[in-house]
Amino acid sequence: MSELILHHYAMSPFSEKIRLILGFKQLAWRSVLIPPVMPKPDLIPLTGGYRKTPVLQIGADIYCDTALIARALEARQPTPALYPADVPLAVPLGQWADNHLFLESVVWAMQPAGAPAVLAGVSPEQVRIFASDRAAMRGALPRPTLSDGTAQLKVHLSAIDAQLAEGGPWLFGATPCIADFSAAHCLWFIRLAGPVASLLGNYPALSSWLDRTLAIGHHIHQEMSGTDAIAVAAAASTHAPTGVAAGQGFEPNEAVTVAATDYGTDPVAGTLIGLSDTESVIRRVDPRAGTLHVHFPRFGFQIKKSIAA
Repeated sequence: MSELILHHYAMSPFSEKIRLILGFKQLAWRSVLIPPVMPKPDLIPLTGGYRKTPVLQIGADIYCDTALIARALEARQPTPALYPADVPLAVPLGQWADNHLFLESVVWAMQPAGAPAVLAGVSPEQVRIFASDRAAMRGALPRPTLSDGTAQLKVHLSAIDAQLAEGGPWLFGATPCIADFSAAHCLWFIRLAGPVASLLGNYPALSSWLDRTLAIGHHIHQEMSGTDAIAVAAAASTHAPTGVAAGQGFEPNEAVTVAATDYGTDPVAGTLIGLSDTESVIRRVDPRAGTLHVHFPRFGFQIKKSIAA
């Protein structure tokens, strides 16, 4: 069975979400540290242009976006379950956290009093490059002001705290699920911003829950170079089974592009080989990495037929 290879960097909140899920499921993994900004010379050959972090690699199958990465890990190790059948609202709550709570948390953590702690050890020139990269990645996507983001964040922290105080110890009761990890990585990022992290202390049930979640840890992992990860993809001889479902408006082997609809909207082009209500898969060939199947979730992404020149 192919190893799990996570392409990530240390201060990436969404990477922390997947690192904790790997810990929750007690899955061993290989760690490929990638640059937090473009260029990403050993990642783009695998994804075809998708630049968000993290990316999960299993042989020559490349999984983009944590919503889909979590599903891939659930398929690999079904227990303990991220998606218990008796808590169907965990998925939309997780989507809310990944989008709204995440943005509010970043606005709070990256205010002038918190950003130096998050970026500790980073040179002023690297900070400038990071800011420029994120502005280009965000594009025209609106971002809350500190005042608006703070107001929204406090309302949501109060709601999470009340939920945990009433039901606990996890968001949906006795065991953690995808909603816990989707919310926790946002607040983990606030904790990185030391001087402003005291905000979380106003919510005792939430703070205790966050301690429990982060204590799960990342399980066993070993470092791997980006070059070696590409070699793993090039040497792979099989891919995960997939197919294009009927009634989706696309045919197998059509030329398509897939792109995120919020930020980091760089399109990835390839041949459609998988499509369902939850996932799209395209085949592409890279000179270094060979034949790759790149997987995207349907939520938050748009698939389009390529227009001939």
